[in-house]
Formats: sequence, C-alpha cells, structure tokens
Amino acid sequence: MRRVIFNQKGGVGKSTIACNLAFLSATAGRRTLLVDLDPQANSTQYLMGAAAQEIEGTLFDFFKESLSFTVFPKGLDSCTHPSPFEGLDLLPSHPQLSDLMGQLESRYKFRRLKDALDESDRYDAVFLDTPPAFNFYTLSALIAAQRCLIPFDCDDFSRRALYGLMQRVVEIQQDHNRELTVEGIVVNHFQERARLPHLMVAELEAEGLPVLKSYLSHSVKIRESHQRAVPIVKLAPSHKVSKEFRALYEELEA
Repeated sequence: MRRVIFNQKGGVGKSTIACNLAFLSATAGRRTLLVDLDPQANSTQYLMGAAAQEIEGTLFDFFKESLSFTVFPKGLDSCTHPSPFEGLDLLPSHPQLSDLMGQLESRYKFRRLKDALDESDRYDAVFLDTPPAFNFYTLSALIAAQRCLIPFDCDDFSRRALYGLMQRVVEIQQDHNRELTVEGIVVNHFQERARLPHLMVAELEAEGLPVLKSYLSHSVKIRESHQRAVPIVKLAPSHKVSKEFRALYEELEA
C-alpha cells in the first residue's frame, strides 16, 4: 500500500505523521519505505538526525538520472537507505531538488517515481511526504500513491482549504491515477479542552467529509522527538500522542 500525506499548507504535521506511521508500519513487520519529496527534507532529518547531511544517493540523484540516457541506470535501490529503525528504509530528500523542478516538468517526468515503485517488490508499505505546495514533486507523489491522507490542524484557513484539496485529489484521480482515493482527513494539533476544534471537526463530519476517528493532540513532546530524531511512538511509547498514533495506524489498517 502506498500512502501520500498531502496538504499545500505548511505546519500541519505532514512529516510527523508520515514518519510515525511509517515507523509503526515497520514495527508491525512490514517492509516499509518513506519517500521524502520535500526539498526542506524534514522527514529525512527526523529519521536520520545529523547523519542526514552525510547521505550519498538521494531523491535528487534518482530524478537527475531520469533526465539523461544511461545504459545501466542505478534506479531506486541505489538511492534508498536503511534508517536507524529496523524495517524502515528512507528515500531521502535534498535541497537541490528545487533546482531540478523546471527540467523535470518540461520533460514530463511526473510518472517516473510511480514507475520505479511499480518495478520494485522490496516494500509492503510506502509513505510519501510532500512539500507544502502543489508542484512537480507533490503531483509525482499523488500519481504514485493509492491512498491520500490530508492533515487538518483545526485552523479556519485549513478548513477553507480542505475543499480545494479534495477537489485537487479528484482531478488527479480523473486525469492521472484512477487508483487514488482520499483515505481520510487526519485531525492534528487537536486540543481536547478547547471548544473551537470540536466545533470545526463536527462541522466537517456533518458535511460528510471523511474525517478519521483517531485525532492527534497538540504536544511539545513532538518537538522533542524532532530534536532527538526519534519518532515519538519510539521515544515515548506510553505518551498520549503515541497512543493516538497507534490508534490512527490501526484505524487505517482495519
């Protein structure tokens, strides 16, 4: 199963959600790959820490190779690396991805990632983390994925943007990827004691939007997990947010 974490708004928790779900997938015994398509490389740094700066062979190299003829292409495998967490591999990002975008768009390489994943049988589960913008890399991820998770951070701007995001997924489905479906809206940064998040979520549910039942709370512990480069479900397994992540993962796999 390939899942893309998609939202054009920054700060909604895409990388945190992608990394923690990928970690849970690996601990469940699935051969798991996380693909970091964001030039900011937040997922890469979250999983690899300081070692992220020393990685040779990244998504940049994978896409750059597609722009020229190569008799013996290295392909996807040469750019994937074991993370410090058993069963979880990473296709890391690189800041130079931004420099390649124009060339990749003009050569219409939108299906390159999907084709490479289709050709590989190494992984049971793939999670794709996307940039906070709709660009070549976001579209590549949506074309490569089968299911889409949309983080929602209980903000009015995010709520207004949801309808556009849902429509965008429908357009990708119709034009590029018949397999793609919205698996659910992930409520993130939820504050149990605040009235507004409850009202917002209730309104989304009343409108028939596919809101997942497992909410993720706001917590400073997540920032600590970022700083220590350890998914929160590993760093603090008994923490409330870790339990919420496990509930979310179980809901998705039910």
